[in-house]
Amino acid sequence: MEKLFKLKEHNTTVKTEVMAGITTFLTMAYILAVNPNMLSASGMDSGAVFTATALASALATFIMAFWANYPIALSAGMGLNAYFAYTVCLGQLNGIEDPWKIALAAVLVEGIIFIILSFFKLRETIVNAIPENLKYGITSGIGLFIAFVGLKGAGVVVSDDSTLVALGNFGRPEVALCLIGILVIAVMNHYNVKGSILWGILITWVLGIIAQLTGWYVVDPDAGAASLIPSLSASSFIPPSISSTFCKFDFAWIGSHVSEFVVIVFSFLFVDMFDTIGTVIGVAEKADLLDEDGNLPRVGRVLMADAIGTVAGSMLGTSTVTSFVESSSGVAEGGKTGLTAMTTGILFLVALFLSPIFLAIPSFATAPALVIVGFFMASSIKKMEFDGDLADAVGGYLAFLMMPLTYSIANGIMFGVLAWFIIKVCTGQLKKIHPVMYIVCALFIIRVITIII
Repeated sequence: MEKLFKLKEHNTTVKTEVMAGITTFLTMAYILAVNPNMLSASGMDSGAVFTATALASALATFIMAFWANYPIALSAGMGLNAYFAYTVCLGQLNGIEDPWKIALAAVLVEGIIFIILSFFKLRETIVNAIPENLKYGITSGIGLFIAFVGLKGAGVVVSDDSTLVALGNFGRPEVALCLIGILVIAVMNHYNVKGSILWGILITWVLGIIAQLTGWYVVDPDAGAASLIPSLSASSFIPPSISSTFCKFDFAWIGSHVSEFVVIVFSFLFVDMFDTIGTVIGVAEKADLLDEDGNLPRVGRVLMADAIGTVAGSMLGTSTVTSFVESSSGVAEGGKTGLTAMTTGILFLVALFLSPIFLAIPSFATAPALVIVGFFMASSIKKMEFDGDLADAVGGYLAFLMMPLTYSIANGIMFGVLAWFIIKVCTGQLKKIHPVMYIVCALFIIRVITIII
């Protein structure tokens, strides 16, 4: 362990690192329930997504552990999975057979591009070219978007012909239990309970089982109300097969829709790029891993772990893999090396044999996790400067506003970036626009043209 992870140099012990890794896993294990629920909306098999998520998480986290030697765990990114399912598959590719195959191809291409960008150290340059207000606005908007997805999935928010959206029926068990779950997680967070989000999901699910046993929750598969009680036979603990998703890419559609595909890939790139950089720097700062200049040593290896994880994840059958901010919980427990990440990766492999539990958790039980994670992401709005440059302020604001209102992360980014660019041009600030942003804006202009046509 000392040779692999240099524990003495980092002033830590095996026991501390292992406990930190367990803590990190508990705080991010909710993704094993949330991701299958979310991606199944696009037509993917939830069992295959569960296995793909666990395997991709373990692989990427092991690369982070052994190659970069950092206490950072990775899995399918929140926000990116929502973009995959709801913006791409149910939005831009709506009506196409198996749209998730095209989305997986976009994730594969994104990962390959990231490997190239990371190899030539261009990724940090691109992130630094994006105005801070746009970063904060986009992050906050994604928070609102995934919270909206959760509330809609649980029936707390429903469609309405006259007002577009309205409040759901509080008499329905799904609605009531979702709201209870949100409060449970919030209270647990107040008391710093480890794995509060995971515990909130499990408690909401158990309350749902009680509701089913008492007759309040009625099982009706035709209405999407499946039984909440898992099958616990010996064979059910065998990890679900990924044969339905493994390397299931659709490149035929791409050939005749190049511009649309480029925009999809770029939106994945845009969100993942600064999300990863921000998370990694934040966790590293908390672990006191930055050097005297505020830089992160071996940052190239960190970004490469993320990129390789994304490529592997797309091949296995899951959305973009990225560094998880929940890694900071393990850091808070004393984790400083890759041994923390290795422990988390092992637990992801162990979780493969608990699929009956994770797959039986309904969407109304995972909805509170989406709402709370959305809350944490939306808090970035506090960092936005509304009194400074108007282009930065309006760009960030429109990104924040348009994501939930258009039910699309890509649309929010497009509105924010183009508004920022146009205002910069109209106010004579061309010299303040980084060359990279011209390319970014050109891609979104192409998207606007394709929408009009």
